[in-house]
Amino acid sequence: MQRMTTDKPHDHHATGDVRAELEAAERKVASDIDPGARAMFVAIAVLILLATFSLPHAGSANGWEVLSFAPDATTEEIGLPSRLFVGFAVVFAGLGSILALVTRKWALAWVSLAGSAVTIVFGMLAIWSRQTLPVESSAAGPGFGLVIGWFAVMVIVFHWARVVWARTSAQLEAEAELRKVAAQHERPRLMRDDPEA
Repeated sequence: MQRMTTDKPHDHHATGDVRAELEAAERKVASDIDPGARAMFVAIAVLILLATFSLPHAGSANGWEVLSFAPDATTEEIGLPSRLFVGFAVVFAGLGSILALVTRKWALAWVSLAGSAVTIVFGMLAIWSRQTLPVESSAAGPGFGLVIGWFAVMVIVFHWARVVWARTSAQLEAEAELRKVAAQHERPRLMRDDPEA
């Protein structure tokens, strides 16, 4: 009986250590990402996206001119969808992806993914709005910079979705392991506390 009493604190301490280690691992998995080779694909797609802002988005207006309301953009009758696409692309697909790659934080990757997914919709609307200009309009249709930028955002969304999903799966596995270890250590303690079991 004496030996059982001295073993209990030791068992409890060991259980606490295991639980603490698993909880620490779970917290790390929950906050960090490991994009692996996908980091390279995201980085390349971001570079291509930023390069497309120097290419024509409509007529002689490039992406930076669309963003800054330059005279060329006004001449080409650039509408709201194009401005939203370029703005969201810079903030979420560009800067958001760079920050997520540098910090390896899951929250930033998720924000970049969500914002870039919305950017795809604005890109589609931007291209459509350039293809449905009034007959009397002399403005140009969608430029190749706009189309390439739209595809670059799609690539970014695809890879961030895979990274975020993999991190979510790893977190679920860590939570399941924590519950399993907790149940294994809880069962002997309950049997000791209940002599009739």
